[in-house]
Amino acid sequence: MSEPARESIPPPRPRGFWAEAWNRYRRMPLAMAALIFIGFLAAVALFAPAIAGTKPVICKYKGRLYLPCLAYYNRGWEPVVFARDKFRGEYPANLEAKDPESWAIWPLVFQDPYRAVRRDEWPGLPANPARDQGHPSSRNLFGTTQTGVDVFAKMIHGTTVALLVGFVSMGIAATIGITVGALAGYFGGWLDVVFSRITEVVMCIPPLVLILALLAIVEKPTIWKMMAVLGLTGWTGISRLMRAEFLRLKSAEFVTAARSVGAGPGRIILRHVLPNALAPVMVPITFGIAAAILTESGLSFLGFGQPPPSASWGSLLNDARSNLKMWWLVAFPGAAIFLTVLAFNLVGEGLQQATDPRLREARK
Repeated sequence: MSEPARESIPPPRPRGFWAEAWNRYRRMPLAMAALIFIGFLAAVALFAPAIAGTKPVICKYKGRLYLPCLAYYNRGWEPVVFARDKFRGEYPANLEAKDPESWAIWPLVFQDPYRAVRRDEWPGLPANPARDQGHPSSRNLFGTTQTGVDVFAKMIHGTTVALLVGFVSMGIAATIGITVGALAGYFGGWLDVVFSRITEVVMCIPPLVLILALLAIVEKPTIWKMMAVLGLTGWTGISRLMRAEFLRLKSAEFVTAARSVGAGPGRIILRHVLPNALAPVMVPITFGIAAAILTESGLSFLGFGQPPPSASWGSLLNDARSNLKMWWLVAFPGAAIFLTVLAFNLVGEGLQQATDPRLREARK
C-alpha cells in the first residue's frame, strides 16, 4: 500500500503593513510608555466629571434619573429642573432638602474646576483657602488658585481641553492637508500650481501671528473657534508631504493596473493611492497634536485663550504671574504640558521608526 499522502500545511499568512508596523512599534519601550500615558490622559479627559466636580455623576430627583455632570461638557446639558428649583449649582444640601428620597453618586473629588467650594457646601467641609493659604494639602491635592478654585479639578478638566484642542485642530488640519496634497499630487498641472502657491503663502505667515490676528477678529473667542483657527493654519506641512507621496505613487504599477481595468480617478485616489500614502503622514499629525496643545497653552498663558472661567493648563500658568509665591500654579500645569508634549513627540518618533523602511535598515 502506498503511504498516505501527507496533509499539506498552508504557508503562514503574511502580515499586513500596519500589523508589521505595530509589531515593530511595541518593541520600543519609550514609545510604548508614551502611548500608554496618552491612553491614560484620554481616560482622564473622558471621565473628568466623574473624577472631580461638584455635580452628581447620576442622581435620582423627584422620581427621575438625571446626569448633572454632563454640564461640564456643555453647560446647556444641565437638566432644566435644577435651575427651575433654584439649586444654583449646590447639589448636596438642595437634593436632601427638596427631595428627601433622592440619592446621588458623586465624583471622586468634590471640587469644582470653575469656582471655589463654599463652606458647608459638602456637609462638614470648610471653604477652600485662597491666595498664599491655598498650598497643596490632603483636601486640595494640587493647591488652589488666587480665588480658591481647586487646581487638581482644573487640571483634570484641563486635560479634556488640551486633548480636544490637539485632536480636533489636527483633524481639521489633516483633512485640509490630505485633500489639498492628494489633489495637487495626483492631477498636477494648473491645480498643482494653484494649491502649491496657496500653501506657500500660508507658510510664509508666522503661525502665531496669524492665529493672534484671526482671534482678534473673532468677537467672542471660544475653545471651538481656537481649534478651527489652529486647524486652518496647521495643514501646510501635511499637504506638502501628501503631495510628494502622491507624485511618487501615481506612477506605480498597481495604479497603472487599476487604470487598465477602468477605475476612475476617485476610486484610484481613495482605494489605492491614499492608503499607501497615509503612513508617512501619521508622523507629522502626531507632532502636530503636540504643537497644538503647546500653542493653546501658550495662548491661554498670554491671555488670548478661552475667556474665564476656563479649565486650561495655560490659564493656570497665567494665574501664577500675579503671585510667584504660589509655586504649585507653575509646577503642576507646567509638568502636565511638558509630559503631554513629550509623550506625543515620542509616539511620533516611534511611528517614524516603525513605518520608515530606511530607518529600519539603518538600525540593522
